[in-house]
Amino acid sequence: MPPPKKRAERKLLSRHAWITLDGGFAARHCLVQDISDTGAKITLDEDASQLPGVIRMAFARDARTGRSCQVVWRRGKSAGVKFI
Repeated sequence: MPPPKKRAERKLLSRHAWITLDGGFAARHCLVQDISDTGAKITLDEDASQLPGVIRMAFARDARTGRSCQVVWRRGKSAGVKFI
């Protein structure tokens, strides 16, 4: 039996960031609560249930920077993303 997968170590961050949808339009503010090499937990100003499956997250408002993310869970105003 293979050993259980170890979760990547998370670092508390509480840093402001922006997410963009569909080609970089309409940047939305978010707060990155914690981050690891593989993903992050973010908190939005509005309900996270409306987030699409793939977003782009950046620590600058410039849509050309940042990382593509797959949204893996949504709860209230929070969401978990995996870097892709």
